[in-house]
Formats: sequence, structure tokens, C-alpha cells
Amino acid sequence: MTPQNLMLLPLSTPKLSIGCPLLDHCLGGGIPCNSITELVGESGSGKTQLCLQLTVRAQLPPSHGGLGGSSVYIFTEFSFPFRRLQELGNLYHASYPNLIRLEPLEDIYVHGVHDAQELIHVLRDIEAFIAIDHTCLPVKLIVIDSITALFLSQYQTTPADLKRRSEMFFNISGTLKGLANKYGLAVVVTNQVVDFIGPHHGVNGVRLGNLESLDTSGRRVSPALGLAWAHCINSRVFLARHEQSIEVDIRNAPSTSICSQTHRTFHLVFAPHLAYESAEFVIKKEGIVGVSQ
Repeated sequence: MTPQNLMLLPLSTPKLSIGCPLLDHCLGGGIPCNSITELVGESGSGKTQLCLQLTVRAQLPPSHGGLGGSSVYIFTEFSFPFRRLQELGNLYHASYPNLIRLEPLEDIYVHGVHDAQELIHVLRDIEAFIAIDHTCLPVKLIVIDSITALFLSQYQTTPADLKRRSEMFFNISGTLKGLANKYGLAVVVTNQVVDFIGPHHGVNGVRLGNLESLDTSGRRVSPALGLAWAHCINSRVFLARHEQSIEVDIRNAPSTSICSQTHRTFHLVFAPHLAYESAEFVIKKEGIVGVSQ
């Protein structure tokens, strides 16, 4: 291995396209395999929407930005949005009739978990599932939506519990990275945000990534699960949303009406070998799409 070869390694990693050149550019081409990418943001920022989109796009061949594989989607909150996934699957099949099966959901394996220990067991089952190769398409994407819910009530703030929680973080991330490297998978996890009060130079005086602070809906926030979890992931994307009031002229009305418009921004907080990038995006029927400024 020469220094020249090492310089080429980031470029040779397979990547899963989001399906939008603007957002792919922020990530240096898409969601990378062999590593863990975190999507962090408040509720309604587009995290689950993006995850659903990726599970369908993963079925496309590499020549069309996909991974030519199936997906495992682990959900931990509420009920799984099967209707929205079916809608996306139908739209992508219509756009790529010869590349995506008539029933795209047959290549997406959904499993619900309720605590961190159960997730460890499920990940072991997934490895056996991949190794036996039961699927029509090889598994190439694992999604966990969200990692935060597994730790909200199970652990207290005592030193002993915080130590146990950190150990579980590294157990989960180590298992995920092992699967990603062994089978060439892309791993995507979602994380929530918490309100942050403190100085503007990072969290507890430590700045992680390209942004001094994260702001969404007029609030200053930080990713949940703290610094210990931040060291378990390879890349972090922050999805911000902001409401803006605009005046709208209504025909035959004596005055204008005030409406609320949502603006969403995709921020690359940190990733190996990549500088800060951002892009505005909207959520449409066909999925998340970047907006040129």
C-alpha cells in the first residue's frame, strides 16, 4: 500500500446516490458504504423520508446510483410508514421499470425493535440472514430509525448507567461497522436533537465538525446521545427546518393573507476527507430534492 493508493481509497468506496445531484455533491457522491452515516434533525425535518428513499434507490444498479441490493429497515418509533414506502416504490418502478421489480417492497426487510439489547440480537440475526443469502438481491443497506429511541428511558444519568450506555454505543457501532466492512454495506442511522444552552463554541467546549452550532425552528440544538455516540459514527448530516411567514395575495380579497412556508437545509457536519457543504431541499411526492439557490 503506497501513499498514492491511500489517497485513492475514499474515491473508490461505493456510494448510494440520494437521487439528487445537489445533495449527492454535499456527500462527495452519496451515502458511502463500509461506514456509518448519521442523519440528525428534529421531527419533521425529513430524516425518515430520506431513509425510505434510500431503501428504494438501493435496488438500482451501480450504473444508476444504486447498490444493486436489498435493504434492512429497523424502526424503533411509532408505526412503520408502509403507505409512504409503497408510494415511493411505485414511483420508482414507474421511472425504472426494467431496473426495479414490480413489487419493490419485496426487497426491503422491515423489523421493529424496542431496546438496545434487542437491537444487538437483531443485528446478529441479520448477519446470519446475509450469510445464508436468502434474498433475491444481496443486502446492501441497513437503516436504523432512530437510534435515539432505544436509549431515552432505559438508562439514567448516574455514572454507572452512563458507562453502561457508552459501552452499548460502542457495541452497536462496532457490530454495524463489522457488517459494513465484511459485506460492503451502507449503514444509515437517524438521531434526534435536544435543546442546547451554552457557549457557541461547540458542546462542552468541544467542537465536532464544520458547524459551531446547529439551529432549527429558531432553536439552538445539539444531537442527542452526546459525545460518546458522536465518536461511534463516521459521517453526520444535519437536516434543519425553519418556518417563514410570507404574504400571499388572494384573488378578490381585500387584504393579503399570511402563510407559513417551511425551508429545509441539508448540512454536512462532518465526514472523512470532506469539507463543509450545504443545500436547501424540499420534500415532494417523489422524495427529497435539492433546490438550486
